[in-house]
Amino acid sequence: MRRLLLTLLGLAALLPVLAAPVAAQDGPLRIDITEGVIEPVPIALPAFVDEGGAGELAQRITQVVADDLTGTGLFRRIPREAFISSVTSFASPVQYADWRAINAQALITGAVSVSGGRVSVKFRLYDVFAGTELGEGMQFAAGEDGWRRLAHKVADQVYSRITGEGGYFDSRVVFVSESGPKDARAKRLAIMDYDGANVQYLTDSGSIVLAPRFSPDGGRVIYTSYATGSPRIHVLNVGDVQSRVLPAQSGDMSFAPRFTPNGQGLLYSATSGSNTDIYRMDISSGQTSAITSGPAIETAPSYSPDGSRIVFESDRSGSQQLYIMSAGGGEPTRISFGPGRYGTPVWSPRGDLIAFTKQNAGRFHIGVMRTDGSEERLLTASFLDESPTWAPNGRVIMFARETQGAQGSSSLYTVDVSGRNLKPVPTPDGASDPSWGPLQ
Repeated sequence: MRRLLLTLLGLAALLPVLAAPVAAQDGPLRIDITEGVIEPVPIALPAFVDEGGAGELAQRITQVVADDLTGTGLFRRIPREAFISSVTSFASPVQYADWRAINAQALITGAVSVSGGRVSVKFRLYDVFAGTELGEGMQFAAGEDGWRRLAHKVADQVYSRITGEGGYFDSRVVFVSESGPKDARAKRLAIMDYDGANVQYLTDSGSIVLAPRFSPDGGRVIYTSYATGSPRIHVLNVGDVQSRVLPAQSGDMSFAPRFTPNGQGLLYSATSGSNTDIYRMDISSGQTSAITSGPAIETAPSYSPDGSRIVFESDRSGSQQLYIMSAGGGEPTRISFGPGRYGTPVWSPRGDLIAFTKQNAGRFHIGVMRTDGSEERLLTASFLDESPTWAPNGRVIMFARETQGAQGSSSLYTVDVSGRNLKPVPTPDGASDPSWGPLQ
């Protein structure tokens, strides 16, 4: 049996969302995980109290918090009809016996107020059976259009305190939005909340765009575009939606870009004739240097979190496999040895796993393995699964799934690293090539 102990994690103030503590007491709530099977923790989440001007907004914020937590598969919300106690004031004392009677292990209470165009949300989390408050209650504030972010921040705090893992709800995903028939897809960059809400388009559909990737701070997106007639790497500032082509890159075509961990450079692949190699570029100067060389096709590089190594795909062994090497170059080490072909590797932000796409026996899979290639496990299987990307906490993977046939379409899914909780991510149109950004 393995236990995930409660940790009391502070949240640094982030503008335009402000955080302030409310005094509380530590507690011992913990989740038991036995042989990989998780029994969802029953939680009581009464509607957040309207403390002035909130109206239905308090209900909507409560629902987003509930959706975030139950969507992980780790929590089960107790129906309100089962409640014995009601929460009519944020200051009301907790009747622990009433919540124990309905088997609630955790209780979340909150309040919402609106004044001068600003929304304020505060919450407290309680260990019902221990009869204590867990950590410090928090208060967040933002403009009225930021109410969903406030809900996500509350959910992140609850999640991290009960599981000991970092949260991922207050994050965004950049992806390729697709429309039109399968043989003539119109593609444009879009950005959304992690759960598919608040979709915004960053480019039009006038030219093909591929493989967007967030910068480490979430302020920029790098991607491949055919706007100049051939594949070139562009960088876009998310705040003002302005993009520019990076300095001329080596080779006839450049693609598969990814930022360095410090955001000042990038790795990318470039093709010259029949050869494809991996290059590194300093974004400010445009200087490039080759990381690999030789007759093989080597592409899809991804940095380790500390920037010391890269993982990439190569056919140097005769088939498409995964390799790891020093970020400065040198002799790579092969890490994939199972049947089939491996591609699109992505290093986990925790540094412990590498996600990949695998093709074998006519099926595509999203899988993970240790950085030495051990403990490979496949999380999904379908006609076409590809393009894995990690949540900021390294415990959930988003990917693209294409359905079969002339009318087939592409959509986004998430799955956790155990292979549990596979579910679709709603988008207005087809979607592919997701890249999960950092916590905001």
